[in-house]
Amino acid sequence: MTVEPAASTDLHPAPAARDTVRQAWTAYAVSQAGSGVGAGALPLVAILVLDASDWQVSLLSAVAGVAAAVTIMPLGPWVEFHRKRPTMISADVLRCATLVSVPVAAWLGKLTFGQLCVVAAAQTVGTIASSAASTAFLKHLVPSNRLALVNSRWETTMWTASTAGPPTGGLLVSGFGPLAAVVVDAVSFAASGLSLARIRHREPEAVGPAKGRHSMADMTAGWRHIAAHPVLRRLFAHSLIFGGCIVGSTPLIAVLMLRDLGFTPAAYGLALGLPCAAGVLGSLVAPRIIARAGLMRVLLVGGAGRCLWMGFIPLAPGTTAGLAMIVGADTALLFAAGVFNPAFATYRMQATADGYLARVAAAWAVSSKIAQPVMIAAGGLAAAVFGARTALLALAAVLLATVVILPWRAWPATRPAAGTSPGVLPSSEEAL
Repeated sequence: MTVEPAASTDLHPAPAARDTVRQAWTAYAVSQAGSGVGAGALPLVAILVLDASDWQVSLLSAVAGVAAAVTIMPLGPWVEFHRKRPTMISADVLRCATLVSVPVAAWLGKLTFGQLCVVAAAQTVGTIASSAASTAFLKHLVPSNRLALVNSRWETTMWTASTAGPPTGGLLVSGFGPLAAVVVDAVSFAASGLSLARIRHREPEAVGPAKGRHSMADMTAGWRHIAAHPVLRRLFAHSLIFGGCIVGSTPLIAVLMLRDLGFTPAAYGLALGLPCAAGVLGSLVAPRIIARAGLMRVLLVGGAGRCLWMGFIPLAPGTTAGLAMIVGADTALLFAAGVFNPAFATYRMQATADGYLARVAAAWAVSSKIAQPVMIAAGGLAAAVFGARTALLALAAVLLATVVILPWRAWPATRPAAGTSPGVLPSSEEAL
């Protein structure tokens, strides 16, 4: 198995490139902070402002997934064959403008559920386009030996926003209503777009088919590239099932803790929020672990490690010890995920050939957006028939079974080459 090197192999990138990465990181951090605060804001607007029914609230997520699936076919090649920074800015403008339309329409008394569906779809499409473009943009800027460190900083930023954002958003909604969280999220995308617009680095012109001439082969190239790569194919299947099981378990854990075990909402909030700190910690230590153990070894051990813990949650009793058991299991899971994710992002960048990375990232994202609602529905059906505890045990069993899907045959490739020093890492300042 061979891994193609990143586009840049210079061990000491120019200061201009480091400044560009810092500005891109700033844009990402600002948008993530806003999205953390605005997490769940659209469903809250549907419930509290429009008095939407349960099925309508669920429809918001379904519409977003369908829109992503329909749009990504022509969008993927377009992102691939155009400069990436303008695409990232356009995605921020799209997300900002559609979010701003929500409070404006509400203040005018014109807000409808249909508009919320359009906004939710636009957010998903913008997120996929931005993520696909930024992945290729970073690979162009960052030397191969620094990708793990840079990816870990992105991962740390995401976990920090996910930890601090929702409680902040909850306080904002409690004080000013759900529209305030939507406004904050919109402002964050405006700030992100402005930060990206300040970048002076000029990308080389992307090479590809002329505009408007994308064939079906171009549109499906991301999935075909994944399918043709033996390691990416297995990681893709493993990640789809893992993400689906985690998302599908979230409402079941709420039912288990709040109804079946009798925990208070405060205890549930603690169990939901406290383990996120482990994700931050995992992402911080990931570069050093990768440097010492090797990228593939971290992928395999970390990927397996994050699948071992869900089964403890449905076994917990409704006591203080049971609460500690749930928090401990989720903490171990998220720590392993925090280590795994930067390693995975780095490997995907290195293993994907130039000219395919944006489409591979987009295909990966849209597949996840489609698979997750399916797993939520399957988990909900199982809970309705057998109960939340049994449904969670079933999801834990599926998650544990995905360990065998990981590319274990690639393990021999994890030995460091002779003469290398895997324990040496560049400093954060040098990398960023």
